[in-house]
Amino acid sequence: MVIRPAKDRDASQIAAIWNDVIDHTAITFTTERKTCAGIAADIAHRGPLFLVAEQGGQVCGFATAFQFRGGPGYAHTYEHSVQLSAEARGQGAGRRLMQALEQALRGQGAHSLWAGVSGENPGGVTFHRAVGFTEIARLPEVGFKFGRWMDLVLMQKIL
Repeated sequence: MVIRPAKDRDASQIAAIWNDVIDHTAITFTTERKTCAGIAADIAHRGPLFLVAEQGGQVCGFATAFQFRGGPGYAHTYEHSVQLSAEARGQGAGRRLMQALEQALRGQGAHSLWAGVSGENPGGVTFHRAVGFTEIARLPEVGFKFGRWMDLVLMQKIL
C-alpha cells in the first residue's frame, strides 16, 4: 500500500468511496453527493493536505484536512476527514493515512487536529482513540439523516 498526495486523476475514485459512505451510512451526516469537479478543486486547494491510499493501482482510501474555522486565530487548528472503501477497512490504511496527514499538518505549523465523528459510528470513535484523539464533547441530536437525529462526537489531538 502506498500513501501519496492526491492527484486530479484520483477524483473519480475518491468520489466513488465518499459517495458510497454518503449514500449508505451514517458516518457522515451529509446527503449531498461529491462531484469529481468539487474533489479536484479540493485537491488543488489543499495540496499536501489531501492524501490517498493506493493499493494495486486503485485508490482505497483518502484523508484530507482543512482549517477548523475561518480567521487568523484558527490558522493552526484543522479538522480532517478520513474515509476508506469497504474492502480496505481493518487493514491499516486509515492509520497510515492519519500518520501521513499529521506529518503534513505539522509541516504546515498545525497545532490541533479535530475529528467530528457520528455518534452512530462507534468504530470511528474507537479508531480515533487508537490514533491518539481524545473525546472532548458529544453534541446531542445535531445531525439529521435517514429520518433520525444523531449525535456528533468531537475529538481532538494536539500535534
